[in-house]
Amino acid sequence: MASAATAPPTPGNLKRIVAASLIGTTIEWYDFFLYGSAAALVFNKVFFPDSDPLVGTLLSFLTYAVGFAARPLGALVFGHYGDRLGRKKLLVLSLLLMGGATFAIGLLPTHATIGSAAPVLLTVLRLVQGFALGGEWGGAVLLVSEHGDARRRGFWASWPQTGAPAGQLLATGVLSLLTAVLSDAAFTSWGWRIPFLLSGVLVIVGLWIRLSVDESPVFREALAQAEARKAEAGAAAEKTPLVAVLRHHWRDVLIAMGARMAENISYYVITAFILVYATTSAGVSKQTALNAVLIGSAVHFAVIPLWGALSDRIGRRPVYLLGAAGVGLWMFPFFALVDRASFGSLVLAVTVGLVLHGAMYAPQAAFFSEMFATRMRYSGASIGAQFASVAAGAPAPLIATALLADYGSSTPIALYVIAAAVLTLIAVGVAKETRHRDLAEVASPADAVDAAVTRRADAHTV
Repeated sequence: MASAATAPPTPGNLKRIVAASLIGTTIEWYDFFLYGSAAALVFNKVFFPDSDPLVGTLLSFLTYAVGFAARPLGALVFGHYGDRLGRKKLLVLSLLLMGGATFAIGLLPTHATIGSAAPVLLTVLRLVQGFALGGEWGGAVLLVSEHGDARRRGFWASWPQTGAPAGQLLATGVLSLLTAVLSDAAFTSWGWRIPFLLSGVLVIVGLWIRLSVDESPVFREALAQAEARKAEAGAAAEKTPLVAVLRHHWRDVLIAMGARMAENISYYVITAFILVYATTSAGVSKQTALNAVLIGSAVHFAVIPLWGALSDRIGRRPVYLLGAAGVGLWMFPFFALVDRASFGSLVLAVTVGLVLHGAMYAPQAAFFSEMFATRMRYSGASIGAQFASVAAGAPAPLIATALLADYGSSTPIALYVIAAAVLTLIAVGVAKETRHRDLAEVASPADAVDAAVTRRADAHTV
């Protein structure tokens, strides 16, 4: 029988929690993806104007990758305090940091104004973005997972995941509109700043909604039990979440990192690198490439909850494995379609790729949440997800652009994504199915053994 702290929320309350997580993650991903699209389209001109166009794009993507380097630090800091103080407080802070950094990028002087200081300041603000996003993802998916109905956890927890395509849709849509109504000169001069400045308005809306929801009941109960244990005479001090994760859940962290490889790499190749490849090698206009990503992102948004619901019926692993295998098999057809340089073939390439990506991304929230015990769940899920991003998503556009520059062909890029798919198939293949896990479980079995050993040792010393 559910306790008062963990009783299922009413449908209306659950929908408000899902909406708060979705809107918050949409804004955060809008900010993050906006940078990626701008890096491909304009930053090479306004922040690295003295470089060869392809070299300038490489330098632009290098600052893009810096944001990923900060994500593990964000995962460590936000995970630690999120497991100690709660999910909600840290989610408010992450939204403020991300929105503030993005708004500041819109005000940043260019290379023509302040010289080399411009890309330095751009890099610093990108680090703040990465730090904030490193803490956002874990808290957003946990807030929904720990509130939701266990039988439909995959479905409900997949909604914060739709924040990624929604943010991509919003960022790409704004850029596509601006490139359509502005000349290239106007867009390069000042038009690119508008989407970054819009972030300030979006953050105000996101904060208003996010502040209205309650803390996770599962976390509240876990915290109450931890406080009760502290009050017991001779009770052992509770280990920090990071130490507990590395001691008892290191295998789960490695599985989560492996699971992220194909998901992360394929996504940034399909949505960020494609803007470079389609406009330079396939000869497609940037407007056409942006519109193709726009349509693909809309379909991606729609299919993620469907994949999440399927994972509730057949399990997280089968759906995830299907997505990893599908993305690997799709890469050669993907580039063949892009090379045809027609809008229809480009839309088909991006859309099918994102639908297959969704089969990995949708169950990921519930899958990672179910791997870890409550008092270390924010740390465990965030560390597993964000440390992988350094090796996966961060260098993906950079590696793909470098391979294109060296070989002048899409074949090495396709093989790169296929190798990532193989790693993910191995990682998820050795994982245990988690969909029946009770998230109200506060401590791992290993923690229970430690507690029993401590009690026996205390008894012998009396």
